[in-house]
Amino acid sequence: MAIDESIRRFLSGLKLPEMQVPDFSELDWRQTTERLRQSFYRASRAIEADAPKMAEVSTLPVDGAEGTLKGRLYTPLGAGIGAGPGIVFYHGGGFVLGDLDSHDIICRRLAHASRCRLLSVDYRLAPEHRFPAAHADAEAAWHWTIGRAEYFNLDPERLAVAGDSAGGNLAASVCQEMNRTGGPMPAFQLLLYPLVQFVDIRTKPMTFQEGGFFLSPNLFDYFRDAYLQHEADRMDPRVSPLFAEEDDFRGLPPAHVVLCGWDPLKDEGRAYADKLASFGVPVTVREHPGMVHGFMNLTAVSFPARDAIHAAGDVVGRALGALKAGEERA
Repeated sequence: MAIDESIRRFLSGLKLPEMQVPDFSELDWRQTTERLRQSFYRASRAIEADAPKMAEVSTLPVDGAEGTLKGRLYTPLGAGIGAGPGIVFYHGGGFVLGDLDSHDIICRRLAHASRCRLLSVDYRLAPEHRFPAAHADAEAAWHWTIGRAEYFNLDPERLAVAGDSAGGNLAASVCQEMNRTGGPMPAFQLLLYPLVQFVDIRTKPMTFQEGGFFLSPNLFDYFRDAYLQHEADRMDPRVSPLFAEEDDFRGLPPAHVVLCGWDPLKDEGRAYADKLASFGVPVTVREHPGMVHGFMNLTAVSFPARDAIHAAGDVVGRALGALKAGEERA
């Protein structure tokens, strides 16, 4: 299927050569990282006058693995009074890019569509903080949220994890880690075009993806090498949950996996969904054939991207009981 027209127009008018650097090997890491972050933020941060209104948005400290992280709690108008379902959200960006602001609109739209309170976590980034920093923070933030659920009007039995790209990796990893350690299991996992293996995409046959938005083989390699210190880490089940042991899949919570047709991570995402299903995990998959990796950051220019977030939120809201069967979403 052809790329979505609204995305095509945006990409053709976008001048972000920094996102397409052909070779990082001779560049200073700090300069390269800063340039990538500036490019990503310019593309992903947008003011949308018609963004869903929240009952409350508050910034708060969240316990990470080695210190305090920033978090942002979104309470949608439809959340109701008293303890209700919630979502812990981890942003994407290859473990190098992204923050609370880059994914603010995604979080607002997801909270609105699901009618769930949503906590967005600003975990530590590479290369300043290398593996397993992001994963340790994601797990610590999950435990912190469970421990304070009542304070935030959250029902600890109806808490989901969610994330896009590298954030989807963190969400999947938290579920597997709770399985391995016997910790409090999320009730649901929403994986948006997730990164589920951090070994290689360069050997895969690709077409448009080689120059794709937000992710290309060069960027994949850069993100991987910025975050992982040792080649052996690439197969660690925390960064490559697709390759985890069979027992790590048994008993995982239900999942909804969102894929893009124009995305080098699509095949692995589908393989992860298939592997979940093969171990008895209830899983649904929604592919958006005309969309590129990272398209949910493009709601300022793409109404289909808005609809996709709303559809994903609807799935989570129904899974957690915030939306009832037969109830029409706004």
